[in-house]
Amino acid sequence: MSFGRWLGLIALVASLLLIWSLREPLVLVFAAVVLAMALCTLVGTLRRRLDCPRPVALLISLAAVALVAAIGAAAIVPPFLQQFHELLQKLPVAWAELLKLLHQAMESISRMLYGNADGGLNWLQNLGKPEPGSPAVLGSGVSDWTVRLVGVVGNLGTAVLQTLFVVAVALMITAQPEAYREALLLLVPSFYRRRAREVLLGCGEALSAWMGGVLISSLCVGTLAAIGLSLLGVRLVAANAVLAGLLNIIPNVGPTLSTLFPMSVALLDAPWKALAVLALYVVVQNLESYLITPSVMHHQLKLLPGLTLTAQLVFTVVFGPLGLVLALPLAVCLQVILREVVIHDVMDRWKAAPRRRLPPPPAA
Repeated sequence: MSFGRWLGLIALVASLLLIWSLREPLVLVFAAVVLAMALCTLVGTLRRRLDCPRPVALLISLAAVALVAAIGAAAIVPPFLQQFHELLQKLPVAWAELLKLLHQAMESISRMLYGNADGGLNWLQNLGKPEPGSPAVLGSGVSDWTVRLVGVVGNLGTAVLQTLFVVAVALMITAQPEAYREALLLLVPSFYRRRAREVLLGCGEALSAWMGGVLISSLCVGTLAAIGLSLLGVRLVAANAVLAGLLNIIPNVGPTLSTLFPMSVALLDAPWKALAVLALYVVVQNLESYLITPSVMHHQLKLLPGLTLTAQLVFTVVFGPLGLVLALPLAVCLQVILREVVIHDVMDRWKAAPRRRLPPPPAA
């Protein structure tokens, strides 16, 4: 290769290494872009309905979001925090109740296999029962709790700073989305900028469609969970319903996590209630997957479940917990980019070279 090609290859490798080292700040910037897209969608809707300038629509949108957040915080947050605190206090009791049921089952199985309750399953019967004089009980002193407290406070402070950064960047992008888009397009070669602009607009439309569908889907899931838990007589309905709606944003993993909390509360009342809660959440998630989401998301992107789960695993490994939350919007954007750039602009135009015909052999 020539010196210029070697130089270009070195620059490409250096750019990839730089992007890899900056992957955590970049995923925060992407989170800000997703939030900005939500605000831009709201601003665009107000501009079409009210026929007003963009600054006016932006102020109305921010005021509406602040008002809804204040009303929601006043109406939902106090009972949610109270019930969630009670839920956390009841989780150890529920865990102890579950271990008790497991120990009783192990004793029954031991009697059936060995004729007494002291058979070969003692190691399972003693699961979760630390000895009173063991170091696990005596060694959990002030130092361990101090280390944990410092870690929690540090993580909380980092999360607050990251949230403020995401909100600030999202507001800046929302104020001037065209300017930031054109600045990003300057990094693209001039012959491809027009096409890159179309791809970016396609990513924005896909994100808007996804966010609208997820919002309506989460509201439906939270409402159905609240109605079902109320009919079953499970306590802490508000906390569990809000958790079901929020965790519904994370596909596959979120619904499974949202099931653990109400099942733990229901287990304190009766074991059958925990099974009933599990059946309720299975029904709600099937309704959400096969009825609610296809009905409200007219521009649904048809992401395959296997690809969604793979994206969650890959983005969680690469970007950490925030990658799990942003796995679906990242997959949505990657799907648009791969379809428009790799498939449409490269693969569809890749023609095979014509085969060279050999001259016929000379006549004998």
